[in-house]
Formats: sequence, structure tokens, C-alpha cells
Amino acid sequence: MNKIFTGILAVGLPLSVVGSFMHWPNLIMFVIYCITIIALASFMGRATESLAIVSGPRIGGLLNATFGNAVELIISIFSLKAGLIGVVLASLTGSVLGNLLLVAGLSFFLGGVKFKRQKFNVYDARHNSALLVFAVFIAFVIPEVFAGELTVAKQMTLSVGVSIVLIVLYLLALFFKLVTHRGVYHTEDSNAEGGHGSHETPEWTKRKAITVLGLATVAVAYVSENLVHTFESVGHTLGWSELFIGIIIVAIVGNAAEHASAILFAMKNQMDIAVEIAVGSTLQIAMFVAPVLVLISLFFKKSMSLVFSLPELVAMAVSVLLMIAISNDGESNWFEGISLLAAYVIMGIGFYLL
Repeated sequence: MNKIFTGILAVGLPLSVVGSFMHWPNLIMFVIYCITIIALASFMGRATESLAIVSGPRIGGLLNATFGNAVELIISIFSLKAGLIGVVLASLTGSVLGNLLLVAGLSFFLGGVKFKRQKFNVYDARHNSALLVFAVFIAFVIPEVFAGELTVAKQMTLSVGVSIVLIVLYLLALFFKLVTHRGVYHTEDSNAEGGHGSHETPEWTKRKAITVLGLATVAVAYVSENLVHTFESVGHTLGWSELFIGIIIVAIVGNAAEHASAILFAMKNQMDIAVEIAVGSTLQIAMFVAPVLVLISLFFKKSMSLVFSLPELVAMAVSVLLMIAISNDGESNWFEGISLLAAYVIMGIGFYLL
């Protein structure tokens, strides 16, 4: 698989550069850009896997989520610059749905096929559940509730205030997990059944992994800027709405790194890291990336308030409730994975038809 992604990147990156200069058709370039970003994301995933083996599941999961979300953050910034507010909000929604339903679902399913019963840290699961409820049911719902009673300027003021609170709370949550309460809620070897994460050796050295991450991020920034300019044309050609492009296409392409990594860790029965990637990435999107984008949008012509549409809010809320119901016992199996995937497919059909 690594050789395939290497070959795709060796072809895709030059084609991305040549095609942009020669003004090839937008639909062709859209496909090339998406495939190239996914290939770049695979290298970012391999690099963070190497760092995760050295750093442990919590820091490793955080690194994987951070660099995986860096791709989407870059795409979203260029989308904001282009005035595509709807695409950005939809991509944030898509990331929440993608991580909680698609990534976690595939991880639980494929891991569960190999290991009948997989365990992960139940205390982390419950801590993350509370943060998910706060982020979606309070921080995202409140701006929507007040939006009808406020002017556009006041909506933006409320969004900025909520964004600052979210960023502060997210940083405090990291401080809680990684500093003041690191190891306090430790469970016995949750991956005992067939797990072998502690005996793995990293694919790359720490220096090489960091170098690859840096170069891949720069390449993603270049390709993402060009990708954004194809959205309108591709949507018109294929009959895709701005909402569908953001929720399904941008979210899957932007989160390709953690998609692959979480599934690989689950198949190795390293569920602590797989769940940390899926849920931790969701929390980072909701409590850090979305608020940062709100603040960044203040420097562009069109500012983005933290007001989602009703279908987006309902979809995120239902995803959070389903994930909490499945993960709060600290165990997973293949059927729970199928349940999450089924929910993702149903929501995908709904957003396609909107």
C-alpha cells in the first residue's frame, strides 16, 4: 500500500503543477488534486505513526489528529479566502460526521472482524464524551438558537466570543490529559488481546518523520489552494451542491491521514490510539479548528459566523449521541462499527439529496 501511495504521489504532484499552469479542465484537475492530497496525507499518517510509537497513544493520537486536521485547515483557509463560507461550514460538519461515524466505524468493524472483543480506555472515552456534548450541544447550538434574534454583526460577535471560549477550554483539556492527570485514569493493558503496540519499532526516525511532515504540509498547502478554485465548476458539472462537496468530498480528502492511521491501529488491536485519533480529531475540529477559522475569517472580506444549518446541527448531534452510546463502555466489536457506518451512509444520502 505504501508503494502505491508513493507511486501516486510521484505522478500526482507533477501533474498538479503542470495541469495548473496549462489550465487543464477543472474536473480533471479536481480528481488529480484530490488523489494527490490523499497520497500526501498517507505520508503524513506514516510520519505520525512513527512519532506515535515513540510518544505513546495519547500524544501519538494527538499528533496524528493535528497533522491530519492541518490538511483540512489549509483547505478551509483558502476556501474562506475565496468566500466559500458554506463549503467551510459543511466541511467542518463533514469532519465531525466522518471521524465519529466513518473513521470510528471502519476502525471498530475491521478491528472487530480480526479481534472479537476490543478494549480501550473507558475513562478517556467518558472524558471525551463530555467534551463532545459541550462542543456540539452548547457551543454550536447556542449561536443557532440566538441567530434569529440577532443582527449579522451581533451574530459575529457571539461567534467570536464562543470561539475564544472553545479554544481556551480545548487547551485546558489538553493540559488536563497530558500534564495534571496524565496516567491518573490508567487502565490495565486495554489491548491485551493480541495487541503488540509496545513492541513495534517506528518506520522512520524522529528527525525523518518531522521532515516528512513539514514537506508534506507545504505540498498540501499548494495543492489545496488550487483545489478550492475547482469547487464551483465541478459542483455545476456533476450537480453537486456546495453542502455535499463540503460534507463528503472535502471532509474525506482533508482527513485522509487519520482515516488510514486509525484503521491500521485498530487492525493491530491498538484501540487506545485508534479511538484517540477518531474522537480526538473530532474534538480538535469542533473546539480548535472551527473557532480558529472564525477568527481567521475576520481578516477576509466575508467573515464566517459559527452558525450551522439545521440539518448540519442535527446530523452532528445525532452522531455524538450514537458515538457516546457505543463507546462509553470502553469496548467495541464489528457490529458497533457497522452501526456507525450505516448512520454515515444514511446521512450522506440525505445531504446528497438536499
